[in-house]
Amino acid sequence: MDKAMRKLTWLGAGIAGVGACVQSCLYNVDGGHRAVIYDYTRGVLPDVKGEGTHFRIPIVQRPIIMDARTRPRNVHASTPSKDLQTVNITLRVLFRPVPEKLPQIYTQIGVNYDDVVLPSYTFELLRAVVAQFDASELISQREIVSQQINELLAKRAEESHLLLDDVSLTHLTFGKEFTHAVELKQVAQQEAERARYVVEKAEQIKQASIISAQGDSQAAEMLSTAFQTVGDSLIELRKLEAAEEIAENLAVSPNVTYLPGGNKMLLNVGAR
Repeated sequence: MDKAMRKLTWLGAGIAGVGACVQSCLYNVDGGHRAVIYDYTRGVLPDVKGEGTHFRIPIVQRPIIMDARTRPRNVHASTPSKDLQTVNITLRVLFRPVPEKLPQIYTQIGVNYDDVVLPSYTFELLRAVVAQFDASELISQREIVSQQINELLAKRAEESHLLLDDVSLTHLTFGKEFTHAVELKQVAQQEAERARYVVEKAEQIKQASIISAQGDSQAAEMLSTAFQTVGDSLIELRKLEAAEEIAENLAVSPNVTYLPGGNKMLLNVGAR
């Protein structure tokens, strides 16, 4: 009985040892990640392991898991413009490593390559590009500025085996003095627009008065010509038309009483 128990114990220990050995020989790579193998005898191997379960030599090889997904990175910078105005700028970069170049990235930079590479040369390029534009040009030509930064940053990222999916300016402000000057300029422009509107309105009123005066002058000239042609007949005609209009208005008024002519109107009043 004791021999059987000892055999079972040794068998269980052997199975556990084999399981531990097999477990130490396998490793998993999650989705969106890659594995770089560091061999203690040969250094970093050139092969990159994809997603899934893989075999390694225990003790001799060590897998290094690296993120290969697209990730965002915001880089902030405060730098002077061409006219020496302080510009606060934020650049948003979507980047990912070239999967085949992960062994070189690990060897040259390390696992935290985004913390080492991106902030340094992104800040350098921001200073170089912003220094080429005045503060007003940075506002009016924002797309051109963003395009230049994108092109230069893509070239630098390629040297570090990185791919940029998107580069955009998300924040662009200036110092207090420049912002105050811009606000004053906008107020002055609004006042100028208001003054121009007042001037244009006065000019329109003036033109209307001139046209009205010209019309009155032409009407008076036409009347004078008519008087010279027909004499006083036109005046008499206007008098008759005015009298006719007055008579029509009085005829419909309830407060007007017509009395017969002559002095015999009250002849029989009071007679007995």
